[in-house]
Amino acid sequence: MIDKADGYAFKPHEMPILPGSPANPDHPPRRKAAYLAIGVFIGLVGGAQNGFLLANTPALQAEFALTPVEAGWMTVAFYATYATMSMLLFRVRQEFGIQLFVRWAMAGLVLANFVQLIGPGYHAELAARAVAGIAASGLSALTIYYLMQGLPAAMRTVGLVLSLGLTQIAFPLTRALSPALLVDGDMAHVFQFQFALSLLGLAFVYLLRLPPGVRKLTFEKLDIPSMALFVLGVASLCAFLILGRIVWWDAPWLGYAVALAVIGLGGCLLIEANRKSPMLDLSWLSSRAILSIAAIGATVRILVAEQGFGASGMFTALGYGNEQLTGYFWVLTGATVAGMLLSVIRLDPKDLTRPVLFAVLVIGVAAFADTRTGVMSRPQDLYLSQAAIAFAAVFAMGPVLMQGMLRALAAGQNMIISFIAIFSLSQSVGGLAGIALLSAFHTVRLKTHLIDAGTTLAMSNAQLSQAFSNAAQRTVPLQQDPALVQQATSASISAQIGREAAVLAFNDVFFLIGTLSAITFVALFVPWVINKIRGRNPLAKELAFIEAMRARNEP
Repeated sequence: MIDKADGYAFKPHEMPILPGSPANPDHPPRRKAAYLAIGVFIGLVGGAQNGFLLANTPALQAEFALTPVEAGWMTVAFYATYATMSMLLFRVRQEFGIQLFVRWAMAGLVLANFVQLIGPGYHAELAARAVAGIAASGLSALTIYYLMQGLPAAMRTVGLVLSLGLTQIAFPLTRALSPALLVDGDMAHVFQFQFALSLLGLAFVYLLRLPPGVRKLTFEKLDIPSMALFVLGVASLCAFLILGRIVWWDAPWLGYAVALAVIGLGGCLLIEANRKSPMLDLSWLSSRAILSIAAIGATVRILVAEQGFGASGMFTALGYGNEQLTGYFWVLTGATVAGMLLSVIRLDPKDLTRPVLFAVLVIGVAAFADTRTGVMSRPQDLYLSQAAIAFAAVFAMGPVLMQGMLRALAAGQNMIISFIAIFSLSQSVGGLAGIALLSAFHTVRLKTHLIDAGTTLAMSNAQLSQAFSNAAQRTVPLQQDPALVQQATSASISAQIGREAAVLAFNDVFFLIGTLSAITFVALFVPWVINKIRGRNPLAKELAFIEAMRARNEP
């Protein structure tokens, strides 16, 4: 059945492509522009939900007097719902219609931001982060629908790429804006800003509603246990990846988290494998093409973690705060915007591997370039390399998403929910796994460099002796007790050695990312060249199907 549309009868080419999505009427130019502007705004607001959390984690710890583990649970609460809700919300749109979905998604976001605003305490903040994850997942779909309404018919698929890009733009953008909002470390202004953004979003979607769509009965009794096990498994996996690097993987309860992840995901797959109409079509998801797409998406997210953990972590080790990195994050924001726009311009459905190859190559070159950093490096020294990585991150993900959606559409409408679930999971868990991997590697290399420094440095070393003497001379005017002078001098020298060891360890991280990028490039390049030589397009059948479907829907 179709939602009520104030008596408007849709033409055949205006009908929704899928149940749960809005119709595509022929809008006048001004309304198209309004849809496009609202889509951009909602995309940034959705990405900012997690962006502000990650940008202001130290301030949040101070605000609620949290330990690092307690702060980590807030990130877990967001990702546990964000990574899993796409599958459920797709069912909601099909069953209850697009208008109800819009109202609940925006109302949930406003509620989550309001809870943050009144600041009732840590546990209420955890619940607000979980609700924000659900809302942010819904806003991703909402962004696509609004962008598609504002784009010409021939470019509607570009909405997928733009939506993904807007989410990624929000991360450096929130880091650039946070210092201006975080006055004296008070999170109140950040919460007020988020609440104002969500209220504006709610007003916009009510002022200009999406066209109605087709509904169909989709929910089944087995959806409840299957979805519950899926959430349990993904939440446990997120907890392991996020908190493991904080407690350094030696807490016994991390083993229980992994066990719960296996039980949850295994139970979900067991239910789905034995259903007549599963949410997750395992036979299709386990095909070589889909597994390849998920692996490529996750690998790119791991490579891009060089920026979120590597460069940002190095600047933190060197003593740079957010307020000193504002220019750096504005550069990343501009590079991400450029990557999104060029990805749209250069998007060629006939060759979606070429941009991924280019992006992986850029990441590898930039990562190897960053291995030359030292304790005297400034943010400006990494502008070019980090801007290249920010550009490549969004430039690659659009084509990867497009490959999956083309295969899902050609395989049947029921496959779309399967692909959405696996792609969201690969992106969220891939990013978390990348940071966890690099964090563990950095810790091992840091300890190695500290041990090397301890075995090679002695007072007989001329450079160390001179550094010790200089530090002592700086301390003497402030402290007359010789024992305290020696203690302060030793602490100063130890801190300097620690900084140098940390930077060397981050250089090792950059080298690792460069090496992984090179391996990934070769793994993608070889089959791409073989297909070019043979004149074969892996997506030929899917493109023919989409073209035929488009021809049937044209006026």
